[in-house]
Amino acid sequence: RVGGQPPVRGLRASPRARCAMPSWVIDRYGRNDVLRFTRDMVFPVIHFPNEVIIKVHAASLNPIDLSMRSGYGATALNMKRDPLKLKSTDTEFPLTLGRDVSGVIMECGLSVSYFKPGDEVWAAIPPWKQGTLSEFVVASGNEVSFKPKCLSHTEAASLPYVGLTAWSAVNQVGGLNQSNCSGKRVLILGASGGVGTFAVQLVKAWGAHVTAVCSPDASALMKKLGADDVIDYKSGNLEEQLKMLPLFDFILDNVGGSTEKWALDLLKKWSGATYVTLVTPFLINMDKLGVADGMLQTGVTVGSKTIKHLLKGVHYRWAFFTPSGPSLDEIAELVDSGKIQPVIDQVFSFSEVPKAFLKLEGGHARGKTVIDVISKK
Repeated sequence: RVGGQPPVRGLRASPRARCAMPSWVIDRYGRNDVLRFTRDMVFPVIHFPNEVIIKVHAASLNPIDLSMRSGYGATALNMKRDPLKLKSTDTEFPLTLGRDVSGVIMECGLSVSYFKPGDEVWAAIPPWKQGTLSEFVVASGNEVSFKPKCLSHTEAASLPYVGLTAWSAVNQVGGLNQSNCSGKRVLILGASGGVGTFAVQLVKAWGAHVTAVCSPDASALMKKLGADDVIDYKSGNLEEQLKMLPLFDFILDNVGGSTEKWALDLLKKWSGATYVTLVTPFLINMDKLGVADGMLQTGVTVGSKTIKHLLKGVHYRWAFFTPSGPSLDEIAELVDSGKIQPVIDQVFSFSEVPKAFLKLEGGHARGKTVIDVISKK
């Protein structure tokens, strides 16, 4: 028993249920010094019949982990964690960061038929749940997928979050797929980050002509991933360089900021061309304005931008990461057929998590920062 509470009937993970595990957690929001290693993190428990417990072999870091460490989006995420405000005293802490996992199923809830203990799987855990910088993590069965057979756990852990973010932007929001992408001109802004390297390979696999914008030291990587044109944003005025090229059918913007002011002019007008941005004010609006006003402000912004651009003959959309086992199944097929490869910048051991955060914070990564959780270094 923990803290004198009666044991929860029918929800114990197994007869050998443990009560603690090693994890990296934060107890408050802030800079890198808030990261704390503990051996006493509460062991995850299956609360719903569709859940599984995964033994984490590898995890990876994404910009959202930096944002969450600093407290960005806390208002919205806490509403999602506890929508009915049932926990009056408890906070979200200690909070485990990390969204990506590649590992092995340890336990399955009663209604999970698709997986069994021992299966090698990968997943991206949504940001309102406890993360993957931990020995074990709990996930919904519908967030999980079989890991691509051709990848190691370390390689596989680099892909789910960025893969699903790119998939959401390109396929679900942007409407591109295997059958309609051939010959389309696609521009990817911020192409050398995790989402960018995935998106370049995805639309290339579907037959698009890809123009990638990145810094000069990433241009060799872009060529290797199949980009047709590589534009160095440091070599002169980016807007002028892009205006020299033929117009585009689709733009994916990982950069945001002032780019939006001119990038939409690079789309073909009145042809169904679409601009999708991953830089959305949704969470920051809720932090600044509170839940109701934040949602309202976001709705007004996206509504007015959408209408403004529709009148100019182009589609303006926002995309978000969406957890999805079925989408990961499709991504796994592309990986196993050799069309998408992981792009890994550096691998850290589990003891080096703060170092990995500093690396990510330094920016200019070429691909992903991965944590080998199993290594005991």
